[in-house]
Parts: sequence; structure tokens; C-alpha cells
Amino acid sequence: GLGRAYALAFAERGASVVVNDLGGDFKGYGKSSSAADKVVDEIRAKGGKAVPNYDSVEDGEKLVQTALEAFGRIDIVINNAGILRDRSFVRISDEDWDIIHRIHLRGSFLVTRAAWNHMKNQKFGRIIMTSSAAGIYGNFGQANYSAAKLGLLGLANTIAVEGRKYNIHCNTIAPTAGSRLTQTVMPQDLVDAFKPEYVAPLVVWLCHESCAENGSLFEVGAGWIGKLRWERSLGAIVRGKNQPMTPEAVRDKWEKVCDFDNASKPRTIQESISVLSDALSQIESQGNVSMNSTSSGSVVSSSAGIVGRELATNVYTYTHLEPILYALGVGMSTKDPDHLKFLFEGNEEFCCLPSFGVIPAQTSMFDGVPSLPGLNIDLAKSDLWALFSKLNLAMCPCSSFLTGQLTSVSTVADILDKGSGAVLLIDVNTYSGKDLVCYNQFSLFFVGAGGFGGKRTSEKAKLTANPPKRPPDAVISDVTTPDQAALYRLSGDWNPLHLDPSFAALGGFKKPILHGLCTFGFAARNVLKQFADNDVNRFKAIKVRFAKPVYPGQTLQTEMWKEGNRIHFQTKVKETGEVAIAGGYVDIVPALAKTSAQEPLMTEGLQSNLVFEEIGRRVKEMGNELVKKVNAIFQWDITKDGKTAMQWTIDLKNGSGAVYQGPAKSSADTTFTLSDEDFMDVVQQKVNPQKAFLSGKLKVKGNIMLSQKLEMILKDHAKL
Repeated sequence: GLGRAYALAFAERGASVVVNDLGGDFKGYGKSSSAADKVVDEIRAKGGKAVPNYDSVEDGEKLVQTALEAFGRIDIVINNAGILRDRSFVRISDEDWDIIHRIHLRGSFLVTRAAWNHMKNQKFGRIIMTSSAAGIYGNFGQANYSAAKLGLLGLANTIAVEGRKYNIHCNTIAPTAGSRLTQTVMPQDLVDAFKPEYVAPLVVWLCHESCAENGSLFEVGAGWIGKLRWERSLGAIVRGKNQPMTPEAVRDKWEKVCDFDNASKPRTIQESISVLSDALSQIESQGNVSMNSTSSGSVVSSSAGIVGRELATNVYTYTHLEPILYALGVGMSTKDPDHLKFLFEGNEEFCCLPSFGVIPAQTSMFDGVPSLPGLNIDLAKSDLWALFSKLNLAMCPCSSFLTGQLTSVSTVADILDKGSGAVLLIDVNTYSGKDLVCYNQFSLFFVGAGGFGGKRTSEKAKLTANPPKRPPDAVISDVTTPDQAALYRLSGDWNPLHLDPSFAALGGFKKPILHGLCTFGFAARNVLKQFADNDVNRFKAIKVRFAKPVYPGQTLQTEMWKEGNRIHFQTKVKETGEVAIAGGYVDIVPALAKTSAQEPLMTEGLQSNLVFEEIGRRVKEMGNELVKKVNAIFQWDITKDGKTAMQWTIDLKNGSGAVYQGPAKSSADTTFTLSDEDFMDVVQQKVNPQKAFLSGKLKVKGNIMLSQKLEMILKDHAKL
């Protein structure tokens, strides 16, 4: 069986082996030396070193003494002894229960204890406990055996903790193999297929001095090995401060208690208990908010009245500095050549990261929430839970003009009762003039404000989407700096939670945490680069849920999956494996096919031709003066039905100026692309150039600083 396979495997690699076997049957009856002697003879016949031992594992001291007398030391203990007394639960006798625990659990304890001090003194030891799938999962007719086998796992975990500082490692295996025991519960063909030799290599590796594994559990059999770990749901708080905990509260939170989305995977008792400390902190922070669903708390009295209410309107004034500062805050660097278009206003493709659209919206939201009449909630106890952001293509407020204003209007979309807190859904529409530039939906979670009997879900909420169940198509890692939060806050999020250690401690954090929207910005730019080639015009919408905090200095790992025009993603903290952003996705616009160079231009019926002809006549009259003022060459690519229909060049750099059809004869300083219809709206002042750019209708390449001079030309010389 397994013991023979282990003994032969270790002996083949030079180990001196004590082969212990009492020699009884699978039920523990009888005694014989033949089983141990046979294995020892096999080892010695191959030139190996081995001695037999016929003691019961309950005489652990004698067994270990055999090793010391024969070889002078003991380095490895493999607890493999076992018997079966299978009965259905109600038929298990006291003797059946006791003998199973005496051999499996108590025997492993006694042998390991006898070897412990020798391993401790030599600063080396490797111990294997043998559990079973029956102990891990349960099995009919094996209640006694299952209890003992799972007990071995608990014993091993504690030995691993206590032995770590002495270089004593203890691991547990749950093998499936043909043996004297399994012959009674497995068909013969499976007994023959599950060879013990398919288990032994794992045991040999775990006992090697170079193996660092400790305190782990493995299932093994048939040439397959799998590691097991504990998984715990995020759970739910089911009581409020100074309030009783009731079965009804447990019932109401049961779905959350059993929800394994973004589950944690604790490995130590400290990690296990820490969640209780966090829960106590959250309960204490609730004040006297009731968790009773029949309570007439302060939230319920006014929640219906605030839905649909418009909050404060906020005007956001910007220059090129704001989007550059934002780009630096979310990790962009001049070390990456393709980042320069987001960091240097003089770059010919200078533009703004699409995720910058949350900045003016966030300012509007937080300005309005505290002023909601009748809503008795504490903004300091809020967490940004989720975010949806949709843009009218490029959100680059300073790509064509140096200054401007955006107006954001916040509205309460809905309020939800999550029991331990309330979720406020806030819609924010951001405008340039009357044109909608960006729409954001923020989900704010207010700790302790729930339990007012409201609905748990809303059809107005933008939902997250789980990623495909396959390895990610792309992974990008970014190491944040210790000052990442200090830099990002300069974009307008001044919450001291992200900078002040004492304030962070009040929130239950060991140190200041990174802004969730900073992590969001890292992820958004990674998707933009990986799947849209940094083309901001292809970035349509993004949705995320904030799951776990990130500390400045940690590594953000963005994992991405492409499904059509939707890019699913999640962000993990590489050091801990915890998911910080879950259920995220970005919707992108497909890349447009490039127009063939040989395809003829479609000039017929273009209204813009008349405008350029008129500009040409005016340039002939005032060319010298305009060249002195402007000193630039502008190229216009006019489109129709998505394809380039005509090109015009306004040369106000050479000679007395010129306007002509076709691309610039020498390099253009600035190139503009827009449709014939949109061009007419601009020159007729139905839409100003800034709004056209913000809505994605006008695209600019080259020296964007010169665009202001062109606005003067269109205004003064294109009135027909």
C-alpha cells in the first residue's frame, strides 16, 4: 500500500528508513511482523538502508527510539497508519469510535510528539499527516473515520504554526490509492488504477529540505495533485450598535452571508479574526441607527422624497494642467513614449484620458449630497461602492482650447436598503454649454444607514458583469508609489482618509488607503492601451465595483478579457491576491477601417467647399496681414458618411497666404477632421469648436495651440 510506496521511494533516494507496521488486518485486529519485514527486505535487496518496527503507533516513543538507535537521528515522520470500522452513524459503537481515533488521530499525535524535540534541536523536520476525502467532504458510513481524518488537518495546521521557527514543516495529504483499507470500499479495477506510486512523489517532495511548503493540504491520486484552501464569503453585519441581534436579521441577510463573489481566502487565525474587528468597527461607527426593518429610522421618513431630486450644480473650470495632473496621478509616465500625448500639451496628439470625466462629476456629487433635506446620513461614513461612466467619445477638455468650463448636474436616481447600510444612486450629467459630454452614475454606500425597509435593488442601477471563466487575454501590472494618493488627491479628492494616518485609523485602516478612483484610473488606461491603442475616441463607457482597499506602494494587476466590443476586467492587489475592482468592463468602439489612398474623394454636394472658397477670396485680400498674425498651415479633412470626402489647406505661413484643395504641400502645423455637416454648424456658430471637440465631432492633430488663431479666421472671414 501507501506505506510500502513511501518507504521504497525514500530509500531509492538514499534515505535510511524505519518501516513500521503492526501487521494487523484493516479493522485493527491481529499482529504480524511479515508486512514490515517484506518491505525492509525489498529495500535492502536494492542496496538501501532500512529497519523494521512492529509497535503500535500508540507507542510512539518506541517507534522513534528505533530510528535513533539504528540511524542516530530522525528527520521525517510520515503518519500513515490507519484502520477502518465503517458503520452508519447510529450503528457506531463506542469501541468503533475510540479505536479509529486512537490509531489515526492519537497515534499521529504520539509519534509526532516523540520526534518533536529531536527535530527542534537539529533545526530541521518534515512531518506528513494523512487525511482523507472522507474527512474533508464527509462520506456515508464513515462518521468516525471522517472525524478523525479532519482532526488530523487541525493538528497539522497547528504543528505548522508552532514548528515554523524551528524549520519544522507539517503538511497534510488526502490520498486516493489502492491499499489494504481501500480494497473494502473500492472496486478492484480502481484499486489497481490508483497506484500508491502515484502518491509517493508528492510526499517525497514535501519532505525535501528545499521545499518551503508548510501548513498546506493536498488531494492526490492517479498522477494528479491539487492544493486545497479555505474560502470565506464577505459575509454581512446583522446587528446595529446598541441593538439586539435577531433571527429575522440573519434571515434578511442570508443571501449576503452566502454570497461568495469576491470571497476572501484566509490562511491564518489572525486573518480570520481580523474580519470580526472590522465588523466591530463598522458597528461602532453606525451610531444609534436601527437594524430593525420595522424601525422608523431617519432615512425612511425622507427617502421617497429625495429620489429624482436635483442636487447642486457645479461649474468646473479647467486648463491643460488639470488633465495632465490627473494622468500623472493614475500612473502615467514620460518613461513610456505613448504616454506623452496625455502629459504634454504641445504633443501633436495631446488629449485627455477618458476616465478624467469622473473628476468634474465627483465634485458636483459631493457638493450636493450633504445638502439633501431630510436625509440624515454622514458623508464621512460613506464608501464609493460602484461607478458607471459613459462618454460622448473623447473627454479631452483642453485638446483644442486652453481654457473652458464644464457644468455638472447631479440627481438622486434611487436609494436602496442593504441592511447594514444604504446605497445612494446618483446620476451626474456633465455639459459643455447645452451639449452633454459625459454621464456618470455613482453608488455611495452609507454605513449604518440601512434597515429602513426599503428595496434592495433598482432597475436604474448600472450592473457589473462577471468576467469569462478562462485565463485573462491580457494582464498589466503597475507598481504604485508610496506617494500615489498624495499625488492623485491634487485632482480634487481631498478626503483625509487617503493621507492622514489618524483619520485612516478611525476608518478601520492600518494606514491611509489609495483612492478607489485612482485604482479605477489605472485600470481604465490599461484597457485603453491594450485594446484601443490609446485612441480615446474609441472609449465609450466603463463600469466598476470597488471591492477591497489598496495601500499606496502595492502593485495593481489589471486582468482583461475581450468579448466582442466589451472588455471585461478586474484589478487585483498582486501582493495579497485580493480583488480591488470587480466585475468591471469597458465598452469600446470598433476601429474604423482606413480609407484607401486610391479611393476618389467625394466632392459633390459639399457645403464646406463654398466656405473654403470664400475664405480663399478673403485671404487673397488680407493675406499678408493674416500671415503675420497666424504664421501656420492648417489642413482640413472633411468627411461624408464616415469617409474623407475633401481636403482643404489654409496656408497662412508662406508668402501672402493661400487656400487650396488637397493636403498641405508642406507639413501642416494642425490638421482638423470633421464631417461636412458639423463643419457648417461650426462656421455658422450653431456649435462652437470647443463643444464640437468635446462631443467627438471634431478631431485635432498637430500643434493644438494654433487652434485659437483658426477660430478667429472662421469667425471673421467665413460669414456668408
